[in-house]
Amino acid sequence: MYSVVFMTVLSASMTSGATRTLDAALKKGSTILNLKCVDAQTGLMGKSLLEFQSTKGDVLLAHKFGIHDVVVLKPNKADLGSPPLGQGVVYRLKDSSITVAFDDIPEEGLNSPLRLEKGANEVTYRRIKDTLIQLSSCLHFRTLKQFLFCFKKDAISKALSSKNIFLLHGPPGTGKTTTVVEIILQEVKRGSKILACAASNIAVDNIVERLVPHRVKLVRVGHPARLLPQVLDSALDARVLRGDNSSLANDIRKEMKALNGKLLKTKDKNSRRDIRRELKTLSKEERERQVLAVADVIKSSDVVLTTLTGALSRKLEGTSFDLVIIDEAAQALEIACWIKGDHLQLPPTIQSVEAEEKGLGRTLFERLTDLCGDEVTSMLTVQYRMHELIMTWSSKELYNSKIEAHPCVAAHMLYDLEGVKKSSSTKPTLILIDIAGCDMEEKKDEEDSRMNEGEAEVAITHAKRLVQSGVQASDIGIISPYTAQVVLLKMMRSNEDKLKDMEISTVDGFQGREKEAIIISMVRSNSKKEVGFLSDRRRMNVVVTRARRQCCLVCDTETVTGDGFLKRLIEYFEEHGEYLSASKYGNE
Repeated sequence: MYSVVFMTVLSASMTSGATRTLDAALKKGSTILNLKCVDAQTGLMGKSLLEFQSTKGDVLLAHKFGIHDVVVLKPNKADLGSPPLGQGVVYRLKDSSITVAFDDIPEEGLNSPLRLEKGANEVTYRRIKDTLIQLSSCLHFRTLKQFLFCFKKDAISKALSSKNIFLLHGPPGTGKTTTVVEIILQEVKRGSKILACAASNIAVDNIVERLVPHRVKLVRVGHPARLLPQVLDSALDARVLRGDNSSLANDIRKEMKALNGKLLKTKDKNSRRDIRRELKTLSKEERERQVLAVADVIKSSDVVLTTLTGALSRKLEGTSFDLVIIDEAAQALEIACWIKGDHLQLPPTIQSVEAEEKGLGRTLFERLTDLCGDEVTSMLTVQYRMHELIMTWSSKELYNSKIEAHPCVAAHMLYDLEGVKKSSSTKPTLILIDIAGCDMEEKKDEEDSRMNEGEAEVAITHAKRLVQSGVQASDIGIISPYTAQVVLLKMMRSNEDKLKDMEISTVDGFQGREKEAIIISMVRSNSKKEVGFLSDRRRMNVVVTRARRQCCLVCDTETVTGDGFLKRLIEYFEEHGEYLSASKYGNE
């Protein structure tokens, strides 16, 4: 059943993608026009990094591109369905430029105006589809072996003594990743070879970061452009380049860099053709030498870390593991798990109502929790992130008041941070800024995503007040459930130099993350009191609990209190926090 549903959804997605018009793509922010290539470098473990800027100004037009997105490069005037010059991954994104990592320099067209289009990650779809086919032909996959769903002492002991399966869940900030890391360290001491996976790259990288100080023999498998900069030294490509052939590989890359620079400057077609041939030869030689070393790196590593779909990489073929760990299992499609978490946080992303109704939205973690119960499950109950006031709402609403705040965080305040002064903006732990009655209604963009300009201005203003009180912009995050609002907020941030290091993202983008101060822009403001997916308690749980010392909620209380769950959230903020009208933030 899953196989049929998934393939139907994929087919429909590809069909609709083929019929889009260029104008529609521009309005949706899935295409950036009028670009020029201003720099080409060979780096990132042999990848070619091309930097693009606008041909018409300093700042790129509004778009919905993000780091790690798969993109295709085309001539500016090419038809939407035309073949690309190349496909790559967004490596770096600034207000005025976008840098993309390609396997090879595109053979032609770089000297003319260009455009970038968001593309689908076909590798992920293909691997999930292949897994579905294999599962549908398998008659006996009821018994799960070597799946560890990543507690401090008791939970670790229970996990290490489990025969086949262990499930660990816990509210935000209770140390799930810390527990995962300790289990890995203990298993390595036992001599186990471990495959550690997660649904997202950021979750895998978080584990890598925690393991590195312990000097474990590990390797991170994945596209370098999709990894956090701080884990690149552990990437498979980097480990390979540090092998016996590293000196020669460095010489090859230097030669390729010089040729790439020459290619950008050369206009003669024959010369360009010769340079491209030489680049291909050098690239092939480098790849061949790396392939020879890959098997040795994998074999010598005690821990291999990758995303769930990355576990199907050919580089891991023939490698067996004693233990498999899946972090964020409650956010992963069960299909992906067949190639740890907390089922009260983010669910898997299902874009088809039909697929979700037929069971695709139910995770393996949820099924095993219901099937096995307390016998193989542990829940963490002490959190080390949030002020007690931020935590208590989540604990009461979702965890039967079982969660406690460790004394080290229970009463910490924004003004306790070095350089931050006590002010009306930094004293409260909870702030509710109400836009009701302030003429700040929501709007739709061309993709039916919601935005609210007035509310966005209020959120930016509060962030500015925090910075004026000494809070570092990098310690502040703004979260909105709507992509259109995120794009709008980022555009506003580009006009504020003091806020350039402030992070703005969707709920999914902040999963597993935290900030000293979080500002939540809920967007919805309408006479019908429609709240859409704001009523999903799992997503709101994630949003609120990203905050360590202050959580600021910006919303239209008249609209959102039409939902019972959100009404209880508003009432909690009103009772335990500071209530402000958005009218006090005007003209600032």
